[in-house]
Amino acid sequence: MRVLVVDDEKLLVKGIKFNLENDGYEVLTGSDGMEALEIASREQVDLIILDLMMPRMDGLEACRRIRETSDVPIIMLTAKADDMDKLMGFEHGADDYLTKPFNILELKARVRALLRRSGMGKKQENKQVLTVGHITLDVDARNAYNDGELTDLTAKEFDLMELLMRNPNRVYSRQSLLDTIWGYEYHSEIRTVDVHIRRLREKLEKDPAEPEHIMTKWGVGYYFKV
Repeated sequence: MRVLVVDDEKLLVKGIKFNLENDGYEVLTGSDGMEALEIASREQVDLIILDLMMPRMDGLEACRRIRETSDVPIIMLTAKADDMDKLMGFEHGADDYLTKPFNILELKARVRALLRRSGMGKKQENKQVLTVGHITLDVDARNAYNDGELTDLTAKEFDLMELLMRNPNRVYSRQSLLDTIWGYEYHSEIRTVDVHIRRLREKLEKDPAEPEHIMTKWGVGYYFKV
């Protein structure tokens, strides 16, 4: 599912994007209310995370205008804990409200709750066992199976495989995979992605030299073929 994150704090947007993508969401980003309107009108999004105080157009006005044409769930972010700000947010159409600084786990829980409430999260929540061909991932238990046989994956190998399987046929560049899977832990060469892909093929493909699912898009990156 697709989430739009709009805030003029670039580091905050990067952190939210990283964490949501780790959970399998596709994330679009903007930096002010005008961009929020433009992206929301151009792209199909399932939920919007919108900062209250932004340049050009604030979050309240952006929320009000989005509500004129869409009932997409909206979470408002603000540095103010004033009850009046919360009331204004709700009156302009916000569904939920979170005061900065906040725990990223709380934000993710609210995203899931809003999507579930709106009926959009059911499909995502039911996909805790991912199976394509002979490859199966049990997401809750973090187990991988090749033709029904349990296969030992490292934590990063599992995270990488889950991301690819949740987004079939979407091509990820090496840099994108580094940013999403390794994030701030990344201190090595970009070729570390190639090493992990090679190991995944050795562990999960019937013929690593002729993979059926873990594919390379030459000159671009990697994707999971369905």
